[in-house]
Parts: sequence; C-alpha cells; structure tokens
Amino acid sequence: MVSFKMFVLTLALYLLQGAGTSLIKLNNNGYEDVVIAIDPDVEEDENLIQQIKDMVSEASTYLYEATEKRFYFKGVSILIPKTWQTKPDYEPPKLETYKNADILIEVPNPPGNDVPRTDQFGQCGEMGERIHLTPDIISGKKLEAYGPPGRILVHEWAHLRWGVFEEYNEEERFYQSGGKYKKLICSEAITGINRAYSCSGGSCSFGTCRSDPKTGKPKKECLFVPDKVQNEKASIMFMQSIDSVVEFCTEKNHNKEAPNAHNRKCDLRSTWEVIQDSQDYKTSTPMTEAQPPQPSFSLKQIRERVLCLVLDKSGSMSLEDRLNRLHQASKLFLLQIIEKASWVGMVTFDSAASVQSELVQIETDAQRDTLISKLPAVASGGTSICSGLRSAFTVIGKKFSTDGSEIVLLTDGEDNTISTCFDEVKQSGAIIHTVALGTSAAKELEKLSDMTGGVKTFSTDTTQSNGLIDAFSALSSGNGLITQRSIQLESTGATLSNGEWMNGTIIVDNTVGNDTLFLVTWTEQQPQMFVSDPSGKTYDNFSVDANFKMAYLQIPNTAKDGIWTYSLTSSAQTLTLTVTSRAANPNVPPITVDSKMNKDTNTFPNPMVVYAEVRQGSLPITGATVTALIESADGTTVTLELLDNGAGADAYKNDGVYSRYFTAYKTNGRYSLKVRALQGANTQRSRPQVNGALYIPGWVENGEIKMNPPKPEISEDEIQANMQSFSRTALGGSFIVSNITSGCIADVFPPNQILDLEANIEDDHINLTWTAPGDDYDNGRAQKYIIRMSKDIIKLREDFDNALQVNTTDLIPSDANSKEVFVFKPENFTIENGTTIFLAIKAADKVNLTSPLSNIARASQSIPPSEDSSSPSGVSISTIVLSVVGAVIAMQVSHCVKLYT
Repeated sequence: MVSFKMFVLTLALYLLQGAGTSLIKLNNNGYEDVVIAIDPDVEEDENLIQQIKDMVSEASTYLYEATEKRFYFKGVSILIPKTWQTKPDYEPPKLETYKNADILIEVPNPPGNDVPRTDQFGQCGEMGERIHLTPDIISGKKLEAYGPPGRILVHEWAHLRWGVFEEYNEEERFYQSGGKYKKLICSEAITGINRAYSCSGGSCSFGTCRSDPKTGKPKKECLFVPDKVQNEKASIMFMQSIDSVVEFCTEKNHNKEAPNAHNRKCDLRSTWEVIQDSQDYKTSTPMTEAQPPQPSFSLKQIRERVLCLVLDKSGSMSLEDRLNRLHQASKLFLLQIIEKASWVGMVTFDSAASVQSELVQIETDAQRDTLISKLPAVASGGTSICSGLRSAFTVIGKKFSTDGSEIVLLTDGEDNTISTCFDEVKQSGAIIHTVALGTSAAKELEKLSDMTGGVKTFSTDTTQSNGLIDAFSALSSGNGLITQRSIQLESTGATLSNGEWMNGTIIVDNTVGNDTLFLVTWTEQQPQMFVSDPSGKTYDNFSVDANFKMAYLQIPNTAKDGIWTYSLTSSAQTLTLTVTSRAANPNVPPITVDSKMNKDTNTFPNPMVVYAEVRQGSLPITGATVTALIESADGTTVTLELLDNGAGADAYKNDGVYSRYFTAYKTNGRYSLKVRALQGANTQRSRPQVNGALYIPGWVENGEIKMNPPKPEISEDEIQANMQSFSRTALGGSFIVSNITSGCIADVFPPNQILDLEANIEDDHINLTWTAPGDDYDNGRAQKYIIRMSKDIIKLREDFDNALQVNTTDLIPSDANSKEVFVFKPENFTIENGTTIFLAIKAADKVNLTSPLSNIARASQSIPPSEDSSSPSGVSISTIVLSVVGAVIAMQVSHCVKLYT
C-alpha cells in the first residue's frame, strides 16, 4: 500500500482551467503552439528534454498514419522550471504558461503510479483540459506496461483534442452477449487469453479464469492477456501498445456492444466517426507525403513574474464609487496576491498615459506600501487604452523583454481606437489580463486577453457582489506553485440597515493558514469590526485606510485551524468581507477550487455549462456543497447548485468536477462567474479517475505468459485521514452572451439527455432507473417520459420513434436530479431464456421539446448450461444480466461457475 501522506506530498501547480486557455492551432495539417510543461518537482535531467522531443517526433509519425495523413505535430514549446540551470538555448516564454500547458510532465503520485491520463470535463466531441505524463513514461521505462511513449501520446491526444473516450473498461472486463460472456476488446479481432492473476505478500500467480460461485460473474482477478504478436490494426483507444495497432476503430470494426465509456458517451459511434465530426477534420484535407515534416521545438525557461498594472483613471471612474473600489482591489492585490520576488510596475491612463512606478522587485512590505501609494486618487479625462498599454511595454522593456510579461488592464470606458494597437499587442509577447468595470467598458476589451492567453474578468457596479476585489484576487501567477498561491476562503457582502450586524463564520482548515488576511470595505463610514479565532480570542486591531474606506487584519504566523467568526456593525451602508490565506505546509497541497464556463462567448438560445473542480493535489474532493453565483451586467445574480452526479451536464460521477447547465440569461452583455465550495455531510477525498492509456497486465509471447508488476494500491483509510471542514470561493472569469431579445423569453430549452438509464429483469417485470432531467436541461421538471424498447439495438437507436412504446401513463416526472424508478411488465415480449431487450428514453417538457435519446440499456435473461465437474454446485441456476451499452454499465448474475479460456 502507498500511504496517503506520500500521495499528497507532491506539489501541484496552480492550473486554473479557464475556457479556451490552450494555445494550440491547426495550421496546414500541423498542430502548432503545443505547450509541454515540466513540473518544478521533476528532478533536473538534461536527458528528459531530448526524450520529450523523441516522444513527440514518434507520436507525429504515428498520428499521421492513424489519421490517414491528415494531422501531425508541427511546433512544440517545452516549458522548463525556473529551478533548473539556465542555458544559452533556453528562451524566455512568450504566451506559454503552466496555466495553458496542454501536456504536464509530473512526478508520479503516488510513487510508481505512472498511469497516463487526460482531464476531460465535457461530453463526446468536446476538447479535454490537459494530458498528464510522468518521466518514466517519456523515457520508455514503462514500455511493457503502456507501450512506446509516442503511441501513448497519440492515445491521450485523441482524448484531449477530439473528446473521445476509452474503449476498455477495467471495472467490467467481460460483458454478457447472447447468453455468454465475452471479453471486452475493440476490435474483436485482437487475440489473447483470459487468466486469473492475483498478488499477495509480495508474490503473484496466475491460473484459470473462473466465475464467482455466488454471482456467476467472472472474478475480479480475471484478466485478458493479449498476444504480443498480432495482425489486427485497431484500435488505438483500446490498446495502442500492441505493435500492429495503427488505427482508430471505424464504423466497420467498432464493437458497439462493448460496455465502455466511449459507447456510453458517444452514442455507439466509433472513435473515427467522432474524429470525422471534429472541426479539425472538417477544415483539413489529407497530405500526399509518405512521412510528415519533423516537429520543431522551442525550449523556454520560467523566470520571475514581471507584471505592470495599467489602471483607468478617466472621468467615468468617478461614477459609482469606481475609483475607490479600484483602490481597494489594487491594494489587496499588492498586499496579498502578488508573490514575493515578483517585479511590478504601474501605469495610469485617461486620454494619455502616465508612469506611476517603474518595475520594482517586491522583497519587503515597504516596497508594497510604496506601490500602493502610487494608486490613482483623482479621476478625469478621456479613455485611451492603447496609450496605457504602450507605456506598460516601455516600462517592462527597460529591464526585461516583454515576452512572457503580464499586464493587468482595468477600464470602465468606451474606446473605439483600441484595435489600433492589436498588432503591437501580438508582437509584444505579453499576456494581458483584462478587468471590465461597469456596463460601458470597451466592447473589444476581451480580444486583448483572447489573443494573448490572459484572464478575462468583469465586475458590475453592485458593491455587495464584491466583484472587483474578486477579479484582482483571481490573478495569482500562472507559473506559481500551489503552495505559494493566495487562496480565497471567503468573499461576501451585505447591505445593512442602521445598527444591523453582518455576522458569519470562516473555516480555516489545516491545509491553509499562512499569511491569512481579513479585508473589510464599506461605502459610507467605518464599521465596528471583530474577528475571533477558534479558541475565542478576539482581534480588532485592523489597519484602517479611511480615505479609501477599507481595513485589513493580518493574522500573525499560522492561523489556527477551525471555525473563525466575524461580526461587523455600522450605520446603513454596504459592507464586504474578503478572506485570503496560503498553504500551511509547503509540502502539503491545500484544497483548491477552480471554476470556468465551457465557453467564453455564447449566442442565445444555446445553453452553457458551469464547471468547478475541487481537489487537494491530485485527489478529487467529492460530496462537497458547491454553488455557482452568476452575475449579469444589470447586477442580477443567479444561484446554481453544481452537482457531481454523472448526470445532466456532469460527465463523471464523483470525480471532483461539479457541473450544471446555465440557461437563466437575463440580458445581453458580460456575465461574471463566482463559485463557493463548502464541506458537506458526505465530503471526502477520492481516488483520481483515469481517462488514459490502458495498463497492460502482461503479454503472451511464444505461448508463455509474461506478467508486468501490478499497479500500486492506495490505502483508502489514509486517503480519508485528517479530512477537515473547509470553505473556498473562486472567480471563474467572465463570459459574453448575445442575441437575447427584450421582453418575455420563450421556452426554448428542452430537458437534458439522460445518460444513466439502467435496467434489470425480475421475474416477468423490467425495472428501470435513471436521474430525472428538468424542464430546461437540468433545471425544473419535465412533463413526461417516452420509453421504447426493441430486440435490435441499432434499430432502437436509429428508428426510436417506430420502436415499441412502453405505457408510461402513471409515470409522473420528478424534479430534476432526482432518482427515478419505473417497473413495468413488457407487452408483446415474452421473457424467457436468452431474451435480450434494449430500452431507451426521451423526456419532453410542457411545450413538447424533447431531450436527445438516452443511453441504451440492455436487460438480458439467460440460463447457463449445466456445470462441468469443476463446478462446486453442479446446479444450473437462472441468471439475470444487466449490461448498459450507451451509458452507465452494470452486470448482475446469479450463482454459477464457468471457466474462461
């Protein structure tokens, strides 16, 4: 067993996964601007860089062949940690950061756990987040277990770029078809043998593969061991490690019956069919050359953070208390968010720009205070965004190249000349983070972030939402270690009546506590402020900035873990409270929340999806209460509970990614996303789910079985050790919605697709279960269900409306996300030995908009033949089997024993 302590000791990088962060471009069949980042925890090894180059070169040729000469790797940047030795051929990064890295090379966590994986939040055909590989994978040390590094990369690339899924299933290695168990492989022409493999006390053995005498199901230790020498060419998403496999499954050889993730999520389509539906495929044509061009590589080493604040002080900043709020947010950024040793400069602008501070490397509190004193105090004049940017380029250029530097640009004004400096922005190599304040901020502002890979944020003039402070709090370094990142524990506000109190609690868990700061702002006059720690000690020694209506309390040393309380009271006004902290232990990653929308721009009536990922290092946190607060330009806030239930918008159950559809649009324009996460009654750490290359248990060579070492196990008890209550808030950036018409918005959203339909047979009845959709995707309540059945899975999928309909007169839909149960006796179907029935469902709302077809569930009943002499019972017993092909997979069988050869 590997201890949990070892599991979390590996430091995790801050990898905020905002929508569209990847820099990848497809240019004349070649993928350019692919970013591969080496984690700072990886021990310096000059050979690793060459091994990465070799892996990509091998992958490029393999990808070219697998896609029929359509795609290859053209240009790759390798990010090298700042802690590694500097070399003449290492350039400074431009737009490449750990935030937008497509492939992360990291230390295995726990040690020995080298499983390649790709983070995927979305559904079939949607791009993934990033690929995770280890040095041993890249060096070829895991060749027997996972195959050559280049082939592994192509397998993961298909997850990342085209949104396909696994064609294997380690939980269900066999499935029932036609009354018999079949090994789950794709394609079915792959050869090998089934053997039981078990390890105990440091030694392992294999033998005949048997079924469980109590359930009839093949025992857990029953594995498929492939032949080393094969002739079959497919499929890469099943077992790319086989030498002969050079193709993705196509419609001709795809195993549609296999209960795997790809069939569940992609409607029984083959991997190649999904790839053909991608934008990459539709906008490219095959090349004619026998081999692709060789990839080019750039080596780029991380350096100190170099950042310039570019702040609007035009006349409109005097409205709605904007200049005051700018001062509050910027002061928090300079006090708490910007990391030590960073270089910071400051430019202000109206119709012209002024340099307030050249670059200063932050080493002391006095330097922070000096920068704070330069913040603008008076607002006047027009708005010239390009003047501010040009001055920032000059400030940075006096000490450093602008490549890879950062600019935080805040503005509230319109500027129809902003496009005149777009070319300069592109050439600068600087990353521009934009903060749009109010409803009139320049419409083209976000283009600056889009073209440079920066963060986009938006704040309304509603003080209570604390949006501007949240925007600046979200600007931690894209290249910083998670243990150095400022983490927001709370962000809240309230509008009080005379003498009313604003009371609440903050949970400081044992993963945070260093550099903890309480920030209070007000709109009229200073409130009374009290903070108490878990032992009851009260703090009221706030540092007050009366001019800009704010005060902060810095907790000395490490804040005690437990429940902290705050109490604020004042005359009638609006108060806000923000609490930030950092990791308590540099060797233990803190619990983090990262959030995003599935896209940055949207046109009504298309839905959007909210994602929030809650983790501690590599471990997902499940069972938390996660809430999204989405604020529109008019100041209206919509609250959504996000779910990790594997239904509706959520791709996987209990993977630490909480999701929900968003359809409650209020107005055209900018929206802001904020997420709050709290420990719930069933909150716990979970094992990381893996979407990645299959671990090969062993090979059959010349009739001899050669087994690989088993994968390391993780102690479940130690995973849950020291799990404490926690609270977090996180900004998920901004997005823009258009095409909303004024007046009443018609019902244009159907119920969401059902993807967890399950079925089983009891006597002569069929039991169905699924998660209820809503009236509008996963919100509200559907009006009715349409259930149909067939003995032919393909006919049911392709001609659902003409399949036999089940009587659902008495079936009344429950509220969205409830568990539905429906039991019925099929008409015109006789349930007997060998019977297989396929079922699917649609939901309809009150205006008869219907959901897409659900996954297809299969209910089978079979009676196995009499057992041979090796059977302990020698009795033939009826077996009821459930196998879900289109979504969730399960198998249930009664008592029998079988041999599998």
